[in-house]
Amino acid sequence: MSSSLTGPIARLTLGTALALAATPALAEYPEKPVEFVIPFPPGDLEDILTRRIADEFEKEYGVAAAVVNKPGGGGGPFPGAVEVANAAPDGYTIGSFVSDVPLTGPEIGIPDLTPNPFEPIGIFVTYPFVIATGGNAPYSTMDELAAYAQDNDVALGHFGNFLIPTQITFALAKTKGFAFGSEAAFDALDCNTLASGDVDVMNTTLQLILPCLDDVKVLASIGSSRIPLTPDTPTVGEIEPSLQLALWNGLFVHKDVPQEARDKIAVVAARVMASDGAAELAAQTGALIYWQDAAASVAQMSADQATMTVIADLIAE
Repeated sequence: MSSSLTGPIARLTLGTALALAATPALAEYPEKPVEFVIPFPPGDLEDILTRRIADEFEKEYGVAAAVVNKPGGGGGPFPGAVEVANAAPDGYTIGSFVSDVPLTGPEIGIPDLTPNPFEPIGIFVTYPFVIATGGNAPYSTMDELAAYAQDNDVALGHFGNFLIPTQITFALAKTKGFAFGSEAAFDALDCNTLASGDVDVMNTTLQLILPCLDDVKVLASIGSSRIPLTPDTPTVGEIEPSLQLALWNGLFVHKDVPQEARDKIAVVAARVMASDGAAELAAQTGALIYWQDAAASVAQMSADQATMTVIADLIAE
């Protein structure tokens, strides 16, 4: 008896083989341009470092990598993050997010960010965030500001009243026995903001006021340690230990993005953060620049969430 396949079985086998031959092989990531979305204006540390990641991504994988800034501090919270949340979960739209996006976004009623749709690839910078005022202000410390605010209205500028640095600033004021006379959100908080008189005090990153650092007063820094460029300025945690919290930025993708894409993005980002250029930028700005992998980033987010609960309870009192 012949061993060759005949009849329905033969036709099935042949049909399967033809179908497999006609199915294109799954493309290896990345095969098309990648976009890194930043929900803040250009010029700050997350922008500088994300652009370096994009440049290295192009060199490593031979596809275009663009950085797109979609700010929304004064004009609405996190439009760039919403875009990443709604993009196809294929690894071609990557968020470069400050910690407020995954931690605060789900808490303030943004539908596309609730529940948190993102997972971290890794965290790469801790900002030297500061509470600053003009050089001619009649106060030079938080205690002096508190005394001045008893009889004078003080206008605070921030990137959004729901953001971590702003919440810390409100909470610190409360522990000092005063409240700001007014507060407003801005898309940019830099030397011009103080010079124009739009605000009396603002919380912003040190990077944005470096050009005029000699003409401003830094009342406190928001982070785990003093900033080397302002060594005499105490941290908020030194002034009030229960408010010890740092603001960081990391790379995030939708939770359904394949692991292959995450791994390839992480390889590039880790290399950039370990570069001489990153070390030089850290020395120039006082920022902490590093690479913290996905697992460590998840643990960081959990710890920060607990501290944020303490801050929220204090503000609500």
